[in-house]
Amino acid sequence: MGRGYTLYLFKREVELMFASIKKINWKKIDYSAYAFIAPVMLFFITFVLYPMIKGVYLSLFKFRGRNITFVGLKNYINLFSDDIFIKSTVNTVLITLIAVPIVVAFSIFVAINIYEKNAFIRSFFRGIFYIPAISSVVSVTVVWNWIYHPKYGILNYILNSTHITNSHVDWLGNPRTAIFAIIAILITTSVGQPIILYVAALGNVPKDLIEASKIDGATDANAFRHIIWPLIKPTTLYIVVVTTINSFQIFALIQLLTAGGPNYSTSTIMYLVYQIAIVQSRFGVSTAMGVVLAVIIGIISILQFKFLSYDAD
Repeated sequence: MGRGYTLYLFKREVELMFASIKKINWKKIDYSAYAFIAPVMLFFITFVLYPMIKGVYLSLFKFRGRNITFVGLKNYINLFSDDIFIKSTVNTVLITLIAVPIVVAFSIFVAINIYEKNAFIRSFFRGIFYIPAISSVVSVTVVWNWIYHPKYGILNYILNSTHITNSHVDWLGNPRTAIFAIIAILITTSVGQPIILYVAALGNVPKDLIEASKIDGATDANAFRHIIWPLIKPTTLYIVVVTTINSFQIFALIQLLTAGGPNYSTSTIMYLVYQIAIVQSRFGVSTAMGVVLAVIIGIISILQFKFLSYDAD
């Protein structure tokens, strides 16, 4: 009886759905708006949605030359028993956990200190910090490779001159320092856009609110916490989400500076996807890695939207 009642409810819901569709006056609907979004939707479906679905589909197969074998979820199961993949995942998460908070905090600090300055000073600092973001990745890595050079690098020269260290540290060749050297480069190339966005956001904060809080005895910290921070939360949400995605997808810096070494100490999921797909031609495994990466980024982005979304109430 319970099963029959469930089928009856399902049938009733379907009938109501079709009845509501029949009530729509299709002749009165203006279809011109759909013509404007059609090119964008076509682009999205062709170059975003279809590759994503195709990637999930390919992750269920094993490739051996031209021979393709369906293996189901075996590629995913093998991933979580692969020490290299686990290490690459840990490295990716570590890079993100360190880089994102520093980028946000440093960008806010710089923006707060320059947004009330004159236009020339604001433009100067915004340009200085934005140069690494618009520079070629190759040129950036060449400069940083020289900075980190164990014998001729300026970093070791400064540290030795100030007697902080008495040796030539191989920053990119030491497993204990290589990952942090990469993070430092990532931070310098990531702060340009957030600083510009925060300066613009701070310019929209009503000054009379801050002045009124100062009259009531609020400190700078209290004014930031209760007035400035809530008003720049939407900007912070965007910066956190974008910086998180960029950190998870870091590839070029690692490919050009360390190639994932030494001993996979700087290997990330994106770099491992490249190695498995392009170098080893294991397309099923590489697409499975890509799917896992997409799921991780999706979950983290949802959490960020949940806890950083601006609530007008």
